[in-house]
Amino acid sequence: MSFSQSPPRPNDNNDDSKKQEAEVTAMRQRALMVLLDTEARQRLMNVRMVKPELATAVENYLINAASSGRINRPLNDEELKQILLSIQQPKKDFRINRR
Repeated sequence: MSFSQSPPRPNDNNDDSKKQEAEVTAMRQRALMVLLDTEARQRLMNVRMVKPELATAVENYLINAASSGRINRPLNDEELKQILLSIQQPKKDFRINRR
């Protein structure tokens, strides 16, 4: 009788990556709980529904700023608005001139 290891299943890697992704998401959420007050967190969740890439960019900015020591207290809604405005791409203005 031979006891050989079974070959790794393809689902194992997929399960591990899902588990790791869930852990990263949980860590990000815990960091945001500390970095933002209630109203600011709600605004960021609303932004995530409309523009997920903008919300991710803001989260990355906040986490990097906190890890480098630039943020040492929870940000309020007005401060988050300023960050959103600074990160958001300027809107293109189209003008039609009639002659």
